[in-house]
Parts: sequence; C-alpha cells; structure tokens
Amino acid sequence: MPLLLSNRAMLFSPVPLVTRAEARARGIALDTAAYTRIRSGIYASTKAYAALPAWDRYAARVHAFARTHPDAVLCLESAAVAHGLPRFGEARDIHVLDSGRAHSRRFGDVCVHTSTDLRNVERRGPLLVTSLLDTAVDLARVVPPVQALAIVDASIAPRQGGSLNLDVLRAHSAAQVTSRGAAQLRRLWALADGRAESPAESISRAVIAWCGYEDPELQHEFHYDGVEDRVDFLFRSVGAVGESDGWGKYDLKDPDAAAAHLRDEKRREDRLRRHHHPFARWELVDAWRIDPLCRALDAAGVPLIRPRQVAMLATLQARPREVARYRPASGRA
Repeated sequence: MPLLLSNRAMLFSPVPLVTRAEARARGIALDTAAYTRIRSGIYASTKAYAALPAWDRYAARVHAFARTHPDAVLCLESAAVAHGLPRFGEARDIHVLDSGRAHSRRFGDVCVHTSTDLRNVERRGPLLVTSLLDTAVDLARVVPPVQALAIVDASIAPRQGGSLNLDVLRAHSAAQVTSRGAAQLRRLWALADGRAESPAESISRAVIAWCGYEDPELQHEFHYDGVEDRVDFLFRSVGAVGESDGWGKYDLKDPDAAAAHLRDEKRREDRLRRHHHPFARWELVDAWRIDPLCRALDAAGVPLIRPRQVAMLATLQARPREVARYRPASGRA
C-alpha cells in the first residue's frame, strides 16, 4: 500500500453526503449495500466512497461530522482539510477544539481538545476551523518530524499557497504556554524553507539532511542556450542537480499535455547535462525508503559532509495518528 499524501484544500465533501431526511425526500433507500454510513445519520454512495484515496476519505468524514455539528471548531488534521496543509494517509480521529472544557476527552473517533492557549477561529466554506497559523503550529508540535516539516514549509511557501512567514510561526509558538513538541519546533525552524514547491520536496530535503549530504540550494535557475531552467535542488560543490519527481506535475488527464511536458523535461535534462551538471532523480517513494534516494545522490557525486542521523531517519516509519491500514513504508506524491 503506497504512502498517500495530499495538500489540496477540501472545502466541501469529496463525495455527496446524504442525511436520512434527505434520503426519504428523494426516495433513496439507505439500508442497502449501495450506501455506506459515514457517521450517525450521514451516508454516501458505497462505490464512490470506496474509490476515494485515503486523505479524501478523511475529508468526507470531517464534512460528515460538520453536517451534524456545524458549530464545532475543527483543529489539527481536521482543520488541515480546510486549509490545504499536507495530509498523510487517513487520519484516525476527528479533532475538535473546546477551550471551555476542563480536560480533553475522546468520544469514539472524535477527540475534543482543550487548551489554555487561545486560538483564532475562522470559517472556511461550511467549516469552522482554527486559523492557518494555529493549525500549522499545533500540527507541527505533534506529528512525526518529516510530516511537520512538510506542513511548516507549505504554510510559508507561496508556491504551495502559504501565506505565513517563519518568524511569525516562531514567535507564535514561543508565546504559547504549552511546551509540547518544543524540541521538534526548534529543529523545524532551522530546516524550514518557504522555497519548497511541494511536500515531496520537503520530505526529500529532510532525508537528504538526515543522511548527511551537502545542503542543497532550492529552486536554482540556470540560463543556458537562451533558456531559463529552474531545478528543485542544486548541490553546488559538485554542480549536481536533484529533482524530486511526482506525477502531479504531469497532466495525466490530458495525454497530449503530459507528453509535451515529458518532452520538455527530457530536453531540459539533456541541456543541463551538456553543461556538465550530473542529474539525480527520485520519487517520493525513494525518499521514504531512504536507500534509493541515497543511491541517486551517490551516483551524481553529491558529497556526505556530516554523520547520518539514524534516530531521525527512523521516524520516517512513524504513523501514530493514521488509520492502521494506511501505515505503509513507502509511496509517492
């Protein structure tokens, strides 16, 4: 089962949701195999729901919860659905903020959180959610390190729709009372980069650093033969180019456009190779498995400059907040 990842904002359910009252009015028989119960009183087409990727199943669950709890303030992964922050697999729980409670509680798959730190609340489509700033910092404290980096990068990267900056994130976290995840946040502030154009680039950059390779320069622009070529990573000491490939960059629904993009990519790589730039290409699955990414970098001559961080690399396999069936060891964007 591949690792599943999305950073698309889902302001509405990815499948139509039907209440029992709506079904009666429309003459829909819900008590058949054709419909699946998403939450109490909320249903969706079994076929359509089963066809969803894991992150969209979670989005459907969040929207189903909001249908019956429209005044609930969503936080953490549930708020990330509305903000378009990176989501990994299918989150196990629906997360709700209720600062008026004395203690956090769990009700089935709904976690109700309380906090002495105030949160700003905003409406995104039909959802009430904690602000992008609060959501990004809250998630960065609790999710595995590589996921946290992808979330922080996305929140500050204009090409991913990020509207924050790192100083604001750092100041906001420092002003909070909670100390949970403080060590992780310190690592993130040192590694985060708003030039990252995708979660796959963020994950790759973390693996590169933890494996001990030279730090790459992001989004470097070359100008050869009258053409501007921008690359994901440049390892300056050897002039090597690194590209974190993902099928999302190709419009696979338009075969002609996809073919043209592939031709342009081939010409670009050939042009850079002619100007003596070794090339390393990998997919997200290669970064997650570590060794295939290392082989690509080694073949391009990228030097190792620091010891391998074994403990940090081990965290790549951590999926503590996901539904068990979506805790894989590899995948792609």
